[in-house]
Formats: sequence, C-alpha cells, structure tokens
Amino acid sequence: MHPGIHAQTQPDRIAIVRPSTGESLTYRELDARANRVANLLYDAGLRRGDHVALYLENHLAYFEVIWACMRSGLYFTPINFHLTAPEAAYIVDDCDAKALVASAGLDQVPELGRLTPRCEVKLSVGGEAEGFRPYEAALAGSAETPIADQWLGAMMLYSSGTTGRPKGIKRPLPDGKPDSGSPHTQVLIAMFSLDSDVVYLSTAPMYHAAPIGYTSAVVQRGGTVVMMDRFEPETALRLIEEHKVTHSQWVPTMFIRMLRLDPEIRSKYDLSSHRCAIHAAAPCPVEVKKRMIEWWGPIVEEYYSSTEGAGISRISSREWLDHPGSVGRSMGTPFHICDEEGKELPPGEPGLIYGEAPGGVGFVYHKDEEKTAGATHPLHPDWRTVGDVGYLDEEGYLYLTDRKAFVINSGGVNIYPQQIEDALALHPRVADVAVIGVPNADLGEEVKAVVQPAADARPGEALAQEILAFITERLGRQLTPRSVDFVDELPRLPTGKLAKKELRARYWDNRPETASLSSRI
Repeated sequence: MHPGIHAQTQPDRIAIVRPSTGESLTYRELDARANRVANLLYDAGLRRGDHVALYLENHLAYFEVIWACMRSGLYFTPINFHLTAPEAAYIVDDCDAKALVASAGLDQVPELGRLTPRCEVKLSVGGEAEGFRPYEAALAGSAETPIADQWLGAMMLYSSGTTGRPKGIKRPLPDGKPDSGSPHTQVLIAMFSLDSDVVYLSTAPMYHAAPIGYTSAVVQRGGTVVMMDRFEPETALRLIEEHKVTHSQWVPTMFIRMLRLDPEIRSKYDLSSHRCAIHAAAPCPVEVKKRMIEWWGPIVEEYYSSTEGAGISRISSREWLDHPGSVGRSMGTPFHICDEEGKELPPGEPGLIYGEAPGGVGFVYHKDEEKTAGATHPLHPDWRTVGDVGYLDEEGYLYLTDRKAFVINSGGVNIYPQQIEDALALHPRVADVAVIGVPNADLGEEVKAVVQPAADARPGEALAQEILAFITERLGRQLTPRSVDFVDELPRLPTGKLAKKELRARYWDNRPETASLSSRI
C-alpha cells in the first residue's frame, strides 16, 4: 500500500515523529507534502527512471521526498551526510541525479552545489544555501493532488565504501502502480509481521539501507515511525516507554553501549510494549547477544543480508540459543559457500558466500561492469557475492567469519579478525576494538589489535599485556595479536560498521600521521 491510501483510511494517524524536535507528520500531511514534491519534480521535467539524491540528516523531509519518488517512478539515492562535498558529489554525478535535496545546516552543501553542475534541481531543507532553492518555498507553489503519470519508484543505494569506493546498486524499476506497494518492501513486511499497529523505533541514520528500508515498510503498512536523530543508549530506552514501541532495529555496538549502562538505568524504563528487536549490519558477539536475550527476553530477531540484497537469512532468539553465532537459514533461495574458483564447499568449511538472485535477475553495480563481474559466480550468472566469508552447518544455518577483504594471511595461515574482535567486545577495559593485518617483512601480514580504551582505563604496556593474555586464554596463542595500539576513537560509520579501510590505510599507506594517531606497544 501507499501513504495515499492511509491518508484516506486513517488521515490523523501519526506516520512519523521526530522526538528531538517534537515534529511529526500525519498520513494526511505526508500524502499532501509528497504530492507537492512529486508535482515539483514532474514540472521540472523529471520522468520515470530519472534520479533524485538526498543529502540530509534524519529529517521529516526524507519521507516526503521518498514517497514522492515512489509515486513518480523515480530512483532515489540517500547519501551519507558525513561525506565531504567531493565524496558526495561523486555519488550525485555517478547516479546522474537530476534533483538534489540537501540540508541547509550542513557546511558542505554550498560546495556540493558547485561540484554538481549537471544536477538541474537543487533544494535546501531548513533554510537557504548558496546555489539551492529553499525547499519550503519551492513546495508552496506545487499542487497537493497526485500527478497523472504515477509509477512505482525504487531506491538505488550506494555501498558504504568500507572496502573501496562506494558502488551504486541498481535494479530494474518495478512495473507497477504506487498503490500496489514496493515488492522489496513486502519482503520486510512479511519477515517481521509488520502491520498498521506497529510503532517502530528507528535508531540509525536514514541514508543506510536498513533504516530506510524498514521505515518505508512501516509507512507502507500504515504504522508509526519514531525516528531518532542519532543513537543514545538511555534515550532509546526512554523512547520505547514513551511511544509504546513495538518494533525496533539495532546494530551490535548499540547493544554493547546499552549493556554498559548502570543497572539502575537499564531497569528504569517500562519496555513491556516491545515485542520485536531486530538486529543486523554486523556480526554480533555471542556473549553480547546472550546478555540481550537475558535482558529483553526471546524477542531479539536477527537477519543477514546486504545493501545489494545477495540473499537473506533470519534467526529467532530460540533458534539462536540452539545455534549460537549463526545468522540463520535462508528465507528464500539457498546460500552457496564457494572457494576462489567457484567450487561449492562442504558444511563447516568457510568460503565466499553467494546468494541466488530472485527470479534470476541480480543486482548490477551502476556504470561498473568489472565490479559486477567480480561479484558474479564464475559458473552461475545469477549467483552474487558481496565479499562476505562464512560457512553453513549440516542443518543449513549460516555463520559469518569475516569480509574477504579483511581476512589476514599471516605466513600462509588465514586468520579471521571477527573472531578476535568478538572475544574482546565485552572486556571491561575495552570500549571498542578492531583487529587488522599490518605489514610484516617475513610473514606478509601480522595481526594487530587497535583498541579504544574504556573511559576509566589507562592505555599502556600493562593494559596491552592484559588484553593479549585475555585473548590467549580464550582463543590460544595462534590467534593472539602480536601487538596492540591504542587510539582515542576508532573510525566507525554511524551505521555501526567499522571503517577498516580507513584504519588499515594508516598502516599500509605509511602515512606520517600514523604515529600521532596511535601508541604502539
């Protein structure tokens, strides 16, 4: 379904609320404003298959633009607003955006406007910005009635770029009208039984695949989205109580931060309305998930997929307790674990994870045939991989070991950093940790732990030895890092993913600033 339907059946129902400002949109308001945006874009010459880019913080305008595109047959691309103007401009230009909606409050926006001369329509949300037309003034002259030529639109997201330059992930536009609803969103609705009674807490930036996908699913079903500007542990618990949240979504780093709250704060809020806590985006340490299930009960649901949509799995709390560490079994076409030559591997043996494309139509990387070919199985053109490494057990449960790009080859032995990171995740003196391979003249690579100490921990030789002993006790000497570096803060994306490409570059690129960024032990 579409907000236009809900505007008729439940016009005063809150579609989206932004607690930080108190702003909200009813379904009547969302439908009217989305129609205004659709008419504005249509009058500017955008037609089915054209492209709109968004460079915004979490803002109500996100939903207005998304649903304008979804009823106009347009692609829309949300862009990480933490990117520099040149980085964002690359995406605007690469996706051939004819319209750009950006936040006037972001310092990079005027430069972004100058760097994107091919983009014909530029609108600034929340005020004026050089080279942009104010969003509200532009909407004031547009009609609230639907455009005549309505088609379903679609997202075209870009990968996060953690292992290379961001890549546009493009699929054919749906061949349908808006009232039928997005077929990709229908999958999310079915996975977690989303209905019009859902109150969904969105904890992450909207430019990421999961938040934009699930909030769109909730709106498509007529529920209510509670959108945080940014994650803060106690605030999230308070919002569950205040808004009687039924569904939510998290990443493992959020779980860790909530588990580290004072027990009195954790027990302070009424979470009885909460019946489904979804998590994904990164592997969750086993001990972390066990503790979350003990705290919240068996409502913790996990799924595994990717921005590219190369397969999808799901696992409930009860299943996970029988298969700790698994991300579940495939919900559709099966996963295939293959070696470098494409040969399928037996259960228990790790290799590249391939998913079958639904209907045999896989994603392509926009304007990059080489990257598309690199993600395609050598023998099965409808199998795709995003570079994740894992294995299946005898029952078909999938386990992740790491990204192919981050597997450390030390003296001919493959070492999976995720296993070491998981072991350290709840060490009381470790706030955050990354394990990477760094240059070694004899071994090619050696294992290094880069640690962000807890606030009450003192970095130095004593803490380094404590960390190394902790790993040796749990995983053995073969997986114990050869050294520990301490940093003030690890580079994490707001989605919770560790920016390992950036971290590795500090060592592999031999940048002179490396010495000032870490204290080598």
